[in-house]
Amino acid sequence: MNKIKSVALAALFVIGFTAAQAQGQKSAYMSVEQMVYLMPEIPKIDTMLQRYQADSLNTAYVELIRDYQYRDSVLRDTSKMPPSVIRQHRQELEATGYQIQNWQQISQEALRNKQQELLNPVYVKVMDAVRTVAKENGYGFVYNQEALLVAPPADNLFPMVAKKLNVKLPTQAGGTAPAGTTPRPNAGAGTRPRAN
Repeated sequence: MNKIKSVALAALFVIGFTAAQAQGQKSAYMSVEQMVYLMPEIPKIDTMLQRYQADSLNTAYVELIRDYQYRDSVLRDTSKMPPSVIRQHRQELEATGYQIQNWQQISQEALRNKQQELLNPVYVKVMDAVRTVAKENGYGFVYNQEALLVAPPADNLFPMVAKKLNVKLPTQAGGTAPAGTTPRPNAGAGTRPRAN
């Protein structure tokens, strides 16, 4: 019983100490997604993704259709084939047919994986800049703006991180973007996954 009391007391002490320490630290928020959308690498990544879709995914689909048609034509005349070869062709025809039926899902997953692969270095670069800006300006906590519904009062690090990354913020009619707001990504910029 005394062990439980001492463990509970120690836990309360640690929680109280951490809360007291956290109250003295500055906090800020940052829209990581929007900063990623403003990075100069994004148009090149969009172009690479379009090429990947056209050159790799669309070509793979055409090859699947050709393979299916070939296997289907082979199975039309099975009089000279051994049963094991017929069975193998039928299995491969079914597998290819399944891939064709589910191509949209398969291609979207492949495209999503390629997007994550290409965007990962950009996210790393943005997060490194966020950490650097937070450290340089004495912020103990930086919240991702997209993840919070309610947050304590804090500063917006967006302009400081943009400056650190040499990213020009979009301007509003007749002036620059206000310090407390974050710009919206271009609607036509394409879809991008969130970082994991």
